[in-house]
Amino acid sequence: MRKQFTLSFLLITGLLLASASGWAHHGQGLSFATDHMWTTWATVEQFHYINPHPAIEFSRVDKNGKVEHWSAECGNNPSRMARDGWTKTRSLALLKPGTKVKLYVGTSLAGGFNGIVNRIENEKGEAIVETGEVRNAVDMEGVPSGYQPTAEDKAKAAKASSIDIYDKDQK
Repeated sequence: MRKQFTLSFLLITGLLLASASGWAHHGQGLSFATDHMWTTWATVEQFHYINPHPAIEFSRVDKNGKVEHWSAECGNNPSRMARDGWTKTRSLALLKPGTKVKLYVGTSLAGGFNGIVNRIENEKGEAIVETGEVRNAVDMEGVPSGYQPTAEDKAKAAKASSIDIYDKDQK
């Protein structure tokens, strides 16, 4: 009886933990200014092939010569990247520290030097990693701080996150 209770308890606990991580996951449009994707040339400082999203640390130089240190997550998880051919070995080989890359960035809605990277290209313009949709990215090479979200961007994301998809009368 005690063994059956212990197994049941462990099963229920495992299911609750698994479902909690699903509820905790965020959408790109709610966390990042993906309506305002921008590009910049950068130097890879570190690439982390980790769950739930790979991450990149990079530096870029603004037009005044000031170095900015950024961090960003990639749009897809390692499992999806591997299915698309971007294995850990391949990604780490192509994104070694010191590698010059072109990044397609969506700045965090909180602002600062954090964001999401949906495409990484090498110096020849070939995709190294493509993890999300890139629409109308604006070249912001050298622009200090890249694109920083406005109050309007933040309000739009807040409104989108509060919409009840089951309420047919809500607009």
